[in-house]
Amino acid sequence: MNGVQPLIGLAAVVLVLGLICLLMWRARRVYRKRIRALHDELKEASAASSFGRRVESITGESEFNELGESINQLLDTLHAKEKQVQQREALFRNLANTLPEVALVHTEKVIYANREAGVLLGVSPEQLVGREITEMVRPAYRSLVSNVIEQQLAGKRNGVRYELQLIDSEERTRWAEATAMRMRYRGQPAILTVARDISYRKSVEATLGRGRQQAQITLESLGESVITADTAGKIDYMNAAAEKLTGTNREDALGQPFGRVVKLVREDDRRDLGDPVSRCLQKRRRISMGRRALLMPSNGDGEISIEATASPIVSPDEELAGAVIIMRDVSELRGLTREMSYQASHDPLTGLANRREFERQVNAGLDAAKAEGSQHVLCYMDLDRFKAVNDTCGHQAGDNMLREVAGLLREHVRDSDVVGRLGGDEFGMLLVGCPLDKARQIADDVCAAVRGYRFVWQDRIFDIGISIGLVEVSDKSGSREEVMSAADSACYVAKQQGRGQVHVYSARDEAAAHQRGDIHWLQKLQTAIHDEQFELHVQPIISVAGRIPSGPAVEVLLRMHDPDDGLVMPKDFMGAAERYQLMGTLDRWVVEATLALVANGAIRLPDERSVAINISGQTMAEEGFLDFVVTALDHSQVNPAQICFEVTERAVLRDLERTRRFIGVLHGIGCSFSLDDFGSDVGSLASLQGLEIDFLKLDGVCTRDISVDSVNQEVVSAVTRLSRAVGFKVVAEQVEDQPSFDGLRDLGVNFIQGNYVEEPHALDGHG
Repeated sequence: MNGVQPLIGLAAVVLVLGLICLLMWRARRVYRKRIRALHDELKEASAASSFGRRVESITGESEFNELGESINQLLDTLHAKEKQVQQREALFRNLANTLPEVALVHTEKVIYANREAGVLLGVSPEQLVGREITEMVRPAYRSLVSNVIEQQLAGKRNGVRYELQLIDSEERTRWAEATAMRMRYRGQPAILTVARDISYRKSVEATLGRGRQQAQITLESLGESVITADTAGKIDYMNAAAEKLTGTNREDALGQPFGRVVKLVREDDRRDLGDPVSRCLQKRRRISMGRRALLMPSNGDGEISIEATASPIVSPDEELAGAVIIMRDVSELRGLTREMSYQASHDPLTGLANRREFERQVNAGLDAAKAEGSQHVLCYMDLDRFKAVNDTCGHQAGDNMLREVAGLLREHVRDSDVVGRLGGDEFGMLLVGCPLDKARQIADDVCAAVRGYRFVWQDRIFDIGISIGLVEVSDKSGSREEVMSAADSACYVAKQQGRGQVHVYSARDEAAAHQRGDIHWLQKLQTAIHDEQFELHVQPIISVAGRIPSGPAVEVLLRMHDPDDGLVMPKDFMGAAERYQLMGTLDRWVVEATLALVANGAIRLPDERSVAINISGQTMAEEGFLDFVVTALDHSQVNPAQICFEVTERAVLRDLERTRRFIGVLHGIGCSFSLDDFGSDVGSLASLQGLEIDFLKLDGVCTRDISVDSVNQEVVSAVTRLSRAVGFKVVAEQVEDQPSFDGLRDLGVNFIQGNYVEEPHALDGHG
C-alpha cells in the first residue's frame, strides 16, 4: 500500500503537466490563427491598394485590438494622402483635357494622355497609356525623341522644342511641333510634352513648291484658312476655309489688296493692326500677328480671335514670288486664357477682386477723377469678432463665413462698383461715381446687414460685425497708397468707436496712426537719420551666360540699427518713410554711402561691372534729386558706368516725363538702369517705350518654384525672348534653391541673385 501511493502521486503530476501542455498548445494555435488573419487582411488591402478599408476588431485580446487600431490609423492616413493625390491628379487631367493641343506625361512610356492626343492618333487616351513613346514616332525621328527623353530625365535640358512625325492608328503621318518639360507626376520624375498638329503648315510648305493645280486641290482640303498674294500684295488665291472665316466670296476677293478684304485689329484696344502681307513683302520675312489679333468678318458676323502668319514665297532662284498668309481660329483657346486671367485677378475663396486687382481699380478711379473731375468713395472694411469663429471652429468654418459675407457685400453695391478681399478678414469697396452722403448710406446698410447676419456652423451660432472707414476719391486726392492708408486710418477709428461703426476720414485721423505704430517708426527714423544709424548690406549678382562684359555684380541693401530692436529690415520702416515723405532722405544717404564705398575700394567690382542702387518713385519725383546724383558722382570720382540704378515700373509710371529725363540724363553720362520687380504687378512694356532701360529684374513671384511651375516657366521664357529681341538683359532675383537656379539658367536669363547664391551681408569694417 505504501508503494502504490507514490505511483498515484506521480500519475497525477504527469496528468496535470499534460493538461498544461495541451492548453498551451491550443493557446498558441489560437494566437497563430489570429496573427494569420491579421496578416491576410493587410495583404489583401495592400494588393488592392485599398487604404480606405479597416482591419476588423479581434475579440478577446486587448493587445490585438490595440495593434488593429494602430494599423487602422495608418491606413486612414494613407487613405487621406491617396485621396489628396487623386484630387490633384484629377485637377491636372481636367485642365489637360481642356487644351486644344496634345498633352502627354511620360518617361520612355506613356503615363497619361489627354483627349486631344487620342483624337490626333486615332485611338482612345486609355489605349495610349503604357505604350512606348518611340512606337508612335516615324523611325527617322526615334533617335531624336530618345535623346530628348534621356536628356530631360537626366536633368541636362529643359523646355526643348522640336518637330517630328507621328504615326496615327491607320499608319498615317501627322506632323507635330512638340515642347518637352521636366515635371514630377505621382511623386516620380517625368516629362510633360505638349504638341500641336502642324500638318497643315507642312502641307502648305510642301505644296507651294509643286504645280498650281495640285497645290489648290491640297489647300482646299485644309481646315486652316490659306490666302496667297502676288508681289503687289493683291490676293490671287483663297481656299474655302478662308472664305468661311473672312465672310468673303473668293471671286470678290481676287485682285484686291489683302488689307482691303481682311481687317485685323488688336484684341485689347481694337486698334488697326494693318496689312501683314504688305509688311511681309516689304521686309521679306515671316510676320506673325501673335495671339492677340481679332478678325472683323466682312459680313459683320461678330469678331473672331485668330492666329495669323504671313510668309514670303521665294522661287528657286531666290526671287520674291508673293506671300502666303495662314489664319487659324483660336477663339476657344482665348476663352481659356481669359478664364485664367480672371483667376489671376480674383480671390479664389470669395470670388471677389483680389488685392492686386482692387489696387488697379483704385488707380483707375484716381486717374478718372483727375482727368474728368469725377468723384468716388473708397471703403476699407474689417470684420469684427472673426477670430472667435476661426479659433472656435477652425479655418474651414472661417472660410465658409468669409464666402457668405462676400455675398452680403455684393448685394449692397451696383454692378459698376468694385468689391475686393484685401487679405484675411479685410475687404474693400470702390463706389464709382458715388457722392459721399450716398456712400455713407450704403456703408450703414452694409453694417446693418452684417450685424443682422448669423453664421451657423454645426451646433453653434455666431454673430459678427463690420467696421468701415470711408474716404473721398477726387481730383485733389494723393496717390493710391495715401488714399488706401487714409481709408485704413478711418476704419481704425471706427473700430475704436465701438466696432460695427462707419467713420468718414478726416485729417484728425492721423492722430490714430500713433496708436498703430506709424509715429513710433517715424520717431525711430528721425533718430536714425540724425545719428546716421544706417548701414549697407550687399548681395552678389552672378552671370550665368558666360563672361558678360557689363552688368550688375552686386546690389546694396539698406538696414537700420535701433538700440531697442537691433538690426531692422526695410519692410518694417519703409511704410512710415513713404507716408512721411522721408524716402528722398534715405535714398540720398544710400547713394552717397555707396559711392564712397566704391571709391575707397570697400565694394570691389569686376571690370565693367556695376553696383545696383534702388531708387524710389517718391525720390525720383523730387525737384533737385537729379542734380544731387550728378554732383555726387562728380565729387566721388566714381566712373558712372559702375552705377546701375534700379527703379520699379510703378515708380516709372508715377511721373513718366520726369522719369524719362532722369533716366536719359544719367544714362547719357554712363549709368545703367534696371527695371526692378518686373512681373510683380500688372503692366506692359509698351508703356516703357523710349526709356533707356538696360536690364529687366524678374520678381521672385515669377522665379519661385520655376522647376515645377509651368506658368512661371512660360512667363520667364517669354520675358527672355522679348528681352533678346529689344536688347535687354534679364536678372532673376530671390532664387532660393538649385532646381530654380538650373531652370532659370536653362530658360536663358543672364544674371541670378538670391540666397542660394549668397545671402546679403554687411561689408567688413563698414557696418
